[in-house]
Amino acid sequence: MLDEKRFDGVAFVLDISERKLVEMELIQAATQWQTTFDASNDAIWILDEAHHILRTNKKAGRLFQIPNEGLGSKNCCQIIHGSEIQIPECPLLRSKVSLKRESLVLPLGEKWFAATVDPILDENGQYAGAVHTLSDITEHRNMEAQLHQSQKMDSIGRLAGGVAHDFNNMLSIINGYSDIALERLNPSDPLYEDIHEIKDAGRRSADLTRQLLGFARKQIVKPEIVDLNIPINQSVKMIQRLVSEDVTIELIQAPDIWLVNIDSSQLDQILVNLAVNSRDAIDGVGNIIIETANITLDADYCSEHLGFSEGQFVTLTFTDTGRGMDKETQQKMFEPFFTTKDEGKGTGLGLSTLYGIVKQNNGFINVYSELDQGTAFKIYLPRVDEVEEKPESNPVDVQSLTGSETILVVEDEKQILRLCQRILEINGYKVITADKPGEAIVLCEKFPGEIHFLITDVVMPSMNGKELHERIKRIKPNIKALYMSGYTANVIAHRGVLTEGVRFIQKPFSPKALVQKVREILDATKERTHD
Repeated sequence: MLDEKRFDGVAFVLDISERKLVEMELIQAATQWQTTFDASNDAIWILDEAHHILRTNKKAGRLFQIPNEGLGSKNCCQIIHGSEIQIPECPLLRSKVSLKRESLVLPLGEKWFAATVDPILDENGQYAGAVHTLSDITEHRNMEAQLHQSQKMDSIGRLAGGVAHDFNNMLSIINGYSDIALERLNPSDPLYEDIHEIKDAGRRSADLTRQLLGFARKQIVKPEIVDLNIPINQSVKMIQRLVSEDVTIELIQAPDIWLVNIDSSQLDQILVNLAVNSRDAIDGVGNIIIETANITLDADYCSEHLGFSEGQFVTLTFTDTGRGMDKETQQKMFEPFFTTKDEGKGTGLGLSTLYGIVKQNNGFINVYSELDQGTAFKIYLPRVDEVEEKPESNPVDVQSLTGSETILVVEDEKQILRLCQRILEINGYKVITADKPGEAIVLCEKFPGEIHFLITDVVMPSMNGKELHERIKRIKPNIKALYMSGYTANVIAHRGVLTEGVRFIQKPFSPKALVQKVREILDATKERTHD
């Protein structure tokens, strides 16, 4: 019998505290790294050499509406382009060759992204993968687009103003000589009707140039402080006549509306252009809603809307239930001569004139429109405080358009110079002419008698009309002046608004309008002298 012997086991105890601590630190570090990775507002992927996705952050999953676990086995081209075929301009391809950062701006749906690729290099400096980042730059692109559109509209405005100015010079000649000819002809003369047709065409052309000047913000305006609700109420009947009887007009007006400073004729232009636009957009039965309200724009709003500024404004919103506009049309709608109407049914100047009027009055405009969902034009006009009204001066009673005074006419367009001379001489005036400011000054210095009146163009080479008047007044202290131009200039007006006391006549003008203006100023001067 064998003796039973007891064997005790041998226990080995290893201290793994340090290893566990390291593991915990690694886990914590990995967690922190993933948390940071996921916190990025950009979509980030880590790719292998074949551009398969090894790791993504949460933004990438949300952006493409694919769970993170579904991204890992895919090629990034499948995710972005829906195909494994890489586009030639792909920054991944370029980065693999150049071994440096490459980037590309690309559209995805309605958003724009900056795609950036940073290569991952192995210990031998060879391409081993990449970090692919997609940054949402939609807002930046929108701001760029707004800036580009604003710059384009300003450029078109300058062009339109220049064209209108030069065209007005030509129309002054056409209309002026037409009037002179008609006064000399008997209505039974065969030429009378022909020349009358020329005059009518000139008048219609002058209306077009006025619209161009409205867009270019160079038309002459005489603003007054108004409560928008009052003129809008007065215009409802006019608007109803412009649109179909099937269109219902509704007014929603804030009761305590702030005051604005605007020329009443410009406000009429705004309402007419919007009404015509809505009439053409509504097929059959529809609605127009005209709203007024007070609003305060803060810095946050203005930072998202290029060209807007902080402050208090009155809004005029004109909404219709018409067919609406697509985005391409909205981008072009304020450009002169752009129209969606059939040939011969629109000049394309209505909305461009509206844009110019709003800008000239230091306002802003937003347009909201969707196809088949109607359109809303929202106009912002700056608030003004009520001021004491100045009494209107009594107009001079012009008994006769003729006179015998000596008038100096200065105009660098020689045909207009001859036209003014002809008009004035027909009405009895003695006329001296000069086509350059320097020549006019020399004539004044040499002229022995009194020169009663100066008619001068605003914009001329070497010297503007206001400066010329100041120089001539040193030689002929009692001389009075009348300024003329196809559009106003800063020497006469600030942002197109006539300064007090300045006499101005807009080209093209009729012979009667010119001599009436001259006679009015001369007679007013005589009355003040007698007083």
